[in-house]
Amino acid sequence: MQNAFLGSLVGDAIAMPVHWYYDRDSLDRDYGDFDDYLSPRNPHPDSILWRSSYKPISPKSDILKEQVQYWGVRGVHYHQFLQAGENTLNLKLSVELYRWIILRGEYNLDSWLSHYAEVMLTPGWHHDTYAEEYHRNFFTRYARGNPLTSCASPDYHIGALSLIPGLLAGLEALDITDPSTLIQHAVSLVRATHDHEYSIRAAADFTRILLHTNDGTPIRKVLAELPVPGVSVSKFMNWVDLPDRVVVGEKLSTACYLPESFVASLYFVWKYHDDFSLSLLQNAKVGGDNCHRAVVVGGILGIGCGVPRKWLRSLVSMDDLRCDLRVAKGLII
Repeated sequence: MQNAFLGSLVGDAIAMPVHWYYDRDSLDRDYGDFDDYLSPRNPHPDSILWRSSYKPISPKSDILKEQVQYWGVRGVHYHQFLQAGENTLNLKLSVELYRWIILRGEYNLDSWLSHYAEVMLTPGWHHDTYAEEYHRNFFTRYARGNPLTSCASPDYHIGALSLIPGLLAGLEALDITDPSTLIQHAVSLVRATHDHEYSIRAAADFTRILLHTNDGTPIRKVLAELPVPGVSVSKFMNWVDLPDRVVVGEKLSTACYLPESFVASLYFVWKYHDDFSLSLLQNAKVGGDNCHRAVVVGGILGIGCGVPRKWLRSLVSMDDLRCDLRVAKGLII
């Protein structure tokens, strides 16, 4: 599961500069046929921050801090202040969750939600310009007096799955390996922020796929045998000779909404089942919500293929993991 966690971080960092590009010509013009981590650049031609706004109703909902000045401005890249190899906010939270579990030596959802609120409201904890809608809804409800356990919104974006690899890697380190317990924890974590049937079902299915892959079952066999809504291996086989931008762009949407975004992720997993790097590069170059698809692709193929050291050497979050987890024998150091 550590490989699933690392794979999710690598996939997000690869896709970060081209996140939410829907005009593929612009993507190619701005970044070319890349094969490494890149820094984001302004202007972002498909950015919709110019028509987005978020006004915290009290300090308990002020999660954007100094980044709020860029909302409502045209051309602003969602991740403009991140460097090459750095993770977006959701995956930074996944790193925080993993570290928090390891350093505490235990996991409790209520305690995690308190820590989530603490770090999100800490000035300077993150410098990502964009915070997903579920964060904004969560902290607006928190500011209105809701308990942290009652701040979820009915959100069904694929970003719901972002923390699952970090959670499972942390629980594995605590020797919590019972499949039903792991699925229950994953579903409860997702429900705490994304209380929608699509998000909850995807959380359970993603966890099951990771568990079966972790047991040594070949990836294509897992996808053929586990029932996942919308997944058809026969369709995947019919599409395999089509360009990826046709499959994810015409046959399947590049957008963030579940369940189709999960199916699009699993298409990349199935097609590139034996090539970690190519799967994540192709996923990134398709555009759309490629960062969150990459959590699924990188998580599953991280287990199935391993994570090449090339990607770990320049992954910014490894610095935090090495520094803060040095005391954890046998873990990421």
